[in-house]
Amino acid sequence: MRKPGLVLFLLFTTLASMVISCKQNSQTNEAQDGSVLPKPQPEFKGTIGATYKDSRPDKIAVVNPPKGAPNVLMILIDDSGFGQWGTFGGQTPTPNLDRLAKSGISYLRFHTTALCSPTRAALLTGRNHHSVGMGVITEMADGYPGYSGQIPKTAAMFPEVLRQNGYNTAYIGKNHQIASWETSIAGPFDRWPSLQGFEHFYGFIGGETNQWHPPLYRDTTPVEMEIPRGREGHYTLNDSLADEAISYIHNQKSVTPDRPFFVYYAPGATHAPHHVPKEWMDKFKGQFDQGWDRYREETYQRQLKLGVIPSGTKLTPRPAEIPAWDSLPPERKRVAARLMEAFAAYTAQTDYEVGRILDALDEMDVTKDTLILWEIGDNGSSMEGTLNGAYNEFASMGGVEEDPAYILKNIDEIGGPNSYNHIPVGWAWAANTPFQWGKQVASHFGGTRNPLVVSWPGHISDPGGKRMQFHHVIDIAPTILEAAGVQQPTEVNGVKQKPIEGISMLYSFKEANAAEQRHIQYFEMVGNRALYKDGWIAVCRHGRLPWVTLGSVDFDKDTWELYDLTKDYSESNNVAAQYPDKLKELQADFTTEAKKYNVLPLDDRFAERADVSLRPSLIAGRTKFLYYSGAAHIPENSSANTKNASHTITATIDAPKTGAPDGVVCAVGGTSGGWTLYIKHGKPTYEYNWYTQQHYKIASSASVTPGKNVIKVDFKYDGGGLGKGGLVTIYLNDKKVGEGRVDKTEWAVFSADETFDTGMDSASPVSTDYQSPFRFPGIVNKVEIDIASADLSLVDQKKVEVAMLQALLNRQ
Repeated sequence: MRKPGLVLFLLFTTLASMVISCKQNSQTNEAQDGSVLPKPQPEFKGTIGATYKDSRPDKIAVVNPPKGAPNVLMILIDDSGFGQWGTFGGQTPTPNLDRLAKSGISYLRFHTTALCSPTRAALLTGRNHHSVGMGVITEMADGYPGYSGQIPKTAAMFPEVLRQNGYNTAYIGKNHQIASWETSIAGPFDRWPSLQGFEHFYGFIGGETNQWHPPLYRDTTPVEMEIPRGREGHYTLNDSLADEAISYIHNQKSVTPDRPFFVYYAPGATHAPHHVPKEWMDKFKGQFDQGWDRYREETYQRQLKLGVIPSGTKLTPRPAEIPAWDSLPPERKRVAARLMEAFAAYTAQTDYEVGRILDALDEMDVTKDTLILWEIGDNGSSMEGTLNGAYNEFASMGGVEEDPAYILKNIDEIGGPNSYNHIPVGWAWAANTPFQWGKQVASHFGGTRNPLVVSWPGHISDPGGKRMQFHHVIDIAPTILEAAGVQQPTEVNGVKQKPIEGISMLYSFKEANAAEQRHIQYFEMVGNRALYKDGWIAVCRHGRLPWVTLGSVDFDKDTWELYDLTKDYSESNNVAAQYPDKLKELQADFTTEAKKYNVLPLDDRFAERADVSLRPSLIAGRTKFLYYSGAAHIPENSSANTKNASHTITATIDAPKTGAPDGVVCAVGGTSGGWTLYIKHGKPTYEYNWYTQQHYKIASSASVTPGKNVIKVDFKYDGGGLGKGGLVTIYLNDKKVGEGRVDKTEWAVFSADETFDTGMDSASPVSTDYQSPFRFPGIVNKVEIDIASADLSLVDQKKVEVAMLQALLNRQ
């Protein structure tokens, strides 16, 4: 007879075993159904004997996509306003977007975050931008969860989900989602496209890039853009990216015609610099002489006629901070019109290049099996080009106001490789017709309402139709997953996932008037905020203007507005006074959502958040740098920072024994600004490019000799503040051979994505004396850079900051 204790023990162990078995079965089933990725390795079902003669192999498992899963092409345009493209009433003809809209549907109440990195992170993860650490652009990351600049592994991008469900995936174009301290060869590469679900990447990783001479990567390897023979002067990054997309699709379908692809195509267009070949510029000559006020009126009338805005929509007035077109002197009008011509030409070229990809799909007869989503803007048109516009936008970022006479002098260079141009604020406002404000201003639709066109043959009930359901960029991920027949996983690569916060839009593909399923959505960017809820929106445009890069405003002085969107498409009638209780309700809802999604703490600063001490750095505290032979493509923020301080550059080289030794020894920056040490006609030369406006050249009186040479540049900084000048002395083999002054320097950054190189000048050239890469024909053995402590007192820095802020405010 068994003892009672033993019986209880056996019963307990049996029950425990059953529970464990059930749990294991549940986990296995869960993993097999796709909720856990990767799916577990299938159990071996063959037999293994002593030799192959008495053994039977099993079939090797291959991950196949769900039956009927479509190809997916996701197109994301940069910095485009609602009233910019012809399809939605803009003055620039966009026939390829027209053609897609006629075969698909247009979402006219679709929204973004008001800034690039945040929108891209939200799109690819399906979560709100603060929820994935991208509350602002990566270059402004700090130590708060909503602003870390690092997308967490708990929010896997949906391309990784597609990849593990049998899709081939490619990322072509702009990234701008990698933390600035993770962009060098030192990595880590966890947040690069190749480790976030993309099997192939070709593009750039900064917020913007030079379209003529872009710093590019193929996967994680730096590459130069290859220009086809005969296309010099006519071939830009827009062409190259389209070529790459077409080539990828051709190859993928050649090898696996039955396997679907996901191609994420995100050109740098139409973000500044607005670089475009002359033949495109010529198409728009004189077409914007009417000015931005009249452009708004004309676009508004076209929008009403096209039905892309409801009848009864009001055109919102011009903010007092933006000058009337008629108030401008003739020379400013001429410059502003030319800058807009470049912007329009860039838009038209972009439409053409996307059209080439659409043509390729048609020619391959795969359009019928392809879901295409074309989003016109990751935010509204950019108001960061200053009130006057810019020949080199980095001047304004550094607090330097370009003289309109300087821009006028270079008017024929606008759009070309020597420029780095941007439109005036007035034109950006016009491109956002009929809404208020623009990029950065998440409170108003000028910053957040971006049209979305969707085409999927056989799955759209009314080709050419329009959709008015309120949706947000986080809704794209679940839409694509549902269309592919792939579920949202709870675990990816061993990491539990936070739920996707978007909702699928698939319900509206076949039902134009389907009940709206998104009931609430918050917006926040650099202090500008809003809360949408069931047809109402409460908004607060916080004080700092988008074209003012320094300063902060008291949050306690904010004023909220309220709009009834069921009657007011353009946010033209503030009804806060009539419905105070509704306003309070939505303000409270914003606070709830802000706490839920890591929006707090609110921070309205912009340039101040570029302070490198706010985040990790590969160069923090270093004053001595040694670069070995072949060192190149090092991001500016990870290379020796010679700004605002005395420093020496010592290069040890082996000049060739025969032939000219001309070439770049080392350089940082590019067309927008930087410095370079190069050899021309055998003589070492130091050149400083100050915002394109001034090129200071100090040349050696002696030439290098064949074999070993040591070139030293001694830069004695004047001190007394930021951006001051200095005395440059050149030594060749310990002998002083040249001396001259650099009257002023750039105090912050030279560019968005140019790099430090030895033995060449990659991407765009710093100097006007050579064309990139101008490789040194010998060997650069090493480059040593020794930086002295910056001669800047806190008082000096504060004086400079105040002076720069005042200069920026005076532009209003």
